[in-house]
Amino acid sequence: MFDDNVSAQLAAQAIEVPSWAYGNSGTRFRVFGTPGTPRDVHEKLADAAQVHQYTGLAPRVSLHYPWDKVDDWKGLVEYARELGVGIGTINSNTFQDDEYKFGSLAHHDSGVRRRAVEHHLECIELMDQTGSQDLKIWLADGTNYPGQGDLRRRQDWLAESLGEIYSHIGEHQRLVLEYKFFEPAFYHTDVPDWGTSYAHVSALGERAVVCLDTGHHAPGTNIEFIVAQLLRLGKLGSFDFNSRFYADDDLIVGAADPFQLFRILWEVRRGGGLDADSGVVFMLDQCHNIEDKIPGQIRSVLNVQEMTARTLLVDAAALEAAQEAGDVLGANAVFMDAFYTDVRPALAQWRESRGLPADPMRAFAESGYLAGIAAERVGGAQSSWGA
Repeated sequence: MFDDNVSAQLAAQAIEVPSWAYGNSGTRFRVFGTPGTPRDVHEKLADAAQVHQYTGLAPRVSLHYPWDKVDDWKGLVEYARELGVGIGTINSNTFQDDEYKFGSLAHHDSGVRRRAVEHHLECIELMDQTGSQDLKIWLADGTNYPGQGDLRRRQDWLAESLGEIYSHIGEHQRLVLEYKFFEPAFYHTDVPDWGTSYAHVSALGERAVVCLDTGHHAPGTNIEFIVAQLLRLGKLGSFDFNSRFYADDDLIVGAADPFQLFRILWEVRRGGGLDADSGVVFMLDQCHNIEDKIPGQIRSVLNVQEMTARTLLVDAAALEAAQEAGDVLGANAVFMDAFYTDVRPALAQWRESRGLPADPMRAFAESGYLAGIAAERVGGAQSSWGA
């Protein structure tokens, strides 16, 4: 079993799951349907609650607006509470309407920018009604060809738009700006990297922070360095955990490179990101193309938990001593010893001590929930990643 310090930090860990992960998704060429797929946000919440029930790790659900729009937000909050979960981050959407073909907050047309700003003000009103603390903004804004747009003016327009949105953020709310180095814009993206996101949120104020999506980086990028730098600067607001092989694949966390996930989470620990007052929010951002949705989310949150446990086993004092002595191999050995430690048996015991199943994946599979919703959810329009 873990010592009291490790056990306490594991008990404090919480990972938001995204509502859209429970809808149908697929490749750029096909969206695949699955029996029992939710038909509305209430059924998405019911599925998300299963992840928390079996893992104890997912007490909040991120919503996407207007994908998850309802007439009665207070009623939705109460329904979530009855399921044992709460509403987390509100994610805006300015990337699907035809009007946003050439951008949204950075569009050359002031009327389009106005519409995009108003959408975010609606999101803030939704936050007020649901108690959500974070407004997360991801933009598809950018260009495909040299000369298509004025790169500098687009940054000015973006800064102006973000400034107006930020002025409406409440005292206990945050604006969280995500970045993505390409796609769907292939020549340039208006928020392509952590530095651009950092520059914008720094200009806005202390309640504006950066979201780091672990899949939104070029191959070979040292993501843990970015984590360390943003923590050092006090501007790492949240993670979107997923995994990528080639581009933004949105796969199960740790699927491509478990060691990278370990290195990222070590820097989170090293920088105080596991502390209760750090402000760092752990979230998933995934689209399950071929696997069942709920088990896919369970697997991801367990992978984050497992790698967190391994980082908590790093002998920080021994590591620092080796680093100070210039002992290259010794320092690496301390690091690798923790990474290679199989914490799964200890985690199984820890879960049982907290009234959770030792093996959440098996317990959910044996629950019959998937067969039940496949039989019950007949008729109506299944949700996809875009609804």
